[in-house]
Amino acid sequence: MPVDGKLLEILCCPVSKTPLTILGHKELEQLNNAIANNEALYVSDERITEQLQEGLITQDGKVIYPVRDDIPILLEEYAIGTTQFQGF
Repeated sequence: MPVDGKLLEILCCPVSKTPLTILGHKELEQLNNAIANNEALYVSDERITEQLQEGLITQDGKVIYPVRDDIPILLEEYAIGTTQFQGF
């Protein structure tokens, strides 16, 4: 189940305060491919091992936050920087 639209209206990046939007299908697929290939890291430099069913991305496209069991995980250590992915 996707993140509720009303909730999405008030969510923002806890670091930059940039509004969040739902991660697109193409970007989610690219991220999951990188996770499957052990090429994706959280900003804490910890390797991401679990693929995402859904994610939220800052409107400037710089940071992704995972959504687990329909709950956005808006913790800085679980942020995923997009600069690590070519052509993101």
